[in-house]
Amino acid sequence: MYKRILLKLSGESLGGNDGRGIDEKSLLLYVEQIKMAVSAGIQVGIVLGGGNIFRGIKGEKIGFDRVSGDYMGMLATIINSMALKEALVQNGIATDIYTAFKVEFIGNPFVKEEAINSLNSGKVVIIAGGTGNPYFTTDSAAALRAVQIEADILLKGTRVDGVYDDDPEKNPNAKKFDELTFEEVINRNLKVMDMTAFTLCKENNIPILVYNSNEPENFKKILNGEKVGTIIK
Repeated sequence: MYKRILLKLSGESLGGNDGRGIDEKSLLLYVEQIKMAVSAGIQVGIVLGGGNIFRGIKGEKIGFDRVSGDYMGMLATIINSMALKEALVQNGIATDIYTAFKVEFIGNPFVKEEAINSLNSGKVVIIAGGTGNPYFTTDSAAALRAVQIEADILLKGTRVDGVYDDDPEKNPNAKKFDELTFEEVINRNLKVMDMTAFTLCKENNIPILVYNSNEPENFKKILNGEKVGTIIK
């Protein structure tokens, strides 16, 4: 059983079937998963993506300055984090938001010791705003926060049920891996996270579990120690 986890949740999954906006059903699915972990006595840190609202790299494709686009993406993660916090609180789960940069009235700027104190007091901690710097993905933010809060594992919720040797949404014959080492991921050039995020986890010995967060039973199985998705360690 894990003592403390960092949960990386997809913004696009939060957007429901079309991956846009905030879908109530998808939001409540996230809440139920987090509630299961809290009920099991596990401390939960969360980093949310913002792709359901705005992704910085998409802005660049339509002519936006990359830095401006990335900051817009960071603000999108804050909107998602606010929605998740409200849903958690409404379900009786005490939650604090910490932000990568100062956003008055939303949450306190992230400080490692304060975030860990919140976790130790039984609160869920949502860390919003990415890393606070352009050119870094929310996967990098998740890896960084996992290191900073001293998480036992980084759980990466996606739309697919693990790591494959090809895109399973395009190739029905793609092979799924149940377990990989960090070295195997590098040697096979598998797309798990961006290299900055991946390297942070590798160097700090934080395992990564990639699983389908849209299947309600998957998270329960993870908490029960059952094999789900792909574990990288």
